[in-house]
Amino acid sequence: MSLYFITGSKDKLSEMKAILGDVEQLEMDLPELQDLDAQKVIEAKLKEALKHKTGTFIVEDTSLYLTALKGLPGPLIKWFMKTIGNEGLYKIAVSFENKEAEAKTIIGYTDGGETQFFEGSFRGSIVEPRGDKGFGWDPIFQPEGHSKTFAEMDATEKNLFSMRKVAAEKLRQHLAK
Repeated sequence: MSLYFITGSKDKLSEMKAILGDVEQLEMDLPELQDLDAQKVIEAKLKEALKHKTGTFIVEDTSLYLTALKGLPGPLIKWFMKTIGNEGLYKIAVSFENKEAEAKTIIGYTDGGETQFFEGSFRGSIVEPRGDKGFGWDPIFQPEGHSKTFAEMDATEKNLFSMRKVAAEKLRQHLAK
């Protein structure tokens, strides 16, 4: 049976295929619950997908949590990126004098039964935008213990330790059972 990754992002699909191997993209225009709890957002999407198609599905949410904003934007990062972008997020972190952040990916998986969640996260800092690789907020997130932002790393380097890789590896191990 095919594993369908519900996403409109070819960048996320490419990273997921590099980790999981055979996964098919499924583009579905699903309503997205707006909530600070990423698991609720993911579960709502999976339940809605099951109303339209049978199969085994994954949905992922990759969020950025700024300590200065008590965890915002979290799962609402898409809207922050559309309105203020990387430069705006950087300016917020600087203005609060707290650049600490956490990047987190949660993958929800269902085969029609209960939703299971697989998580990966990394602490880091919000920095002035650097680099032209990657996508989204990669230019402003510098993982702890590294001198480069995600946007300064090539895909191979980023996938060595990215939060998406950690979450996808947990899912891969689950699927192998």
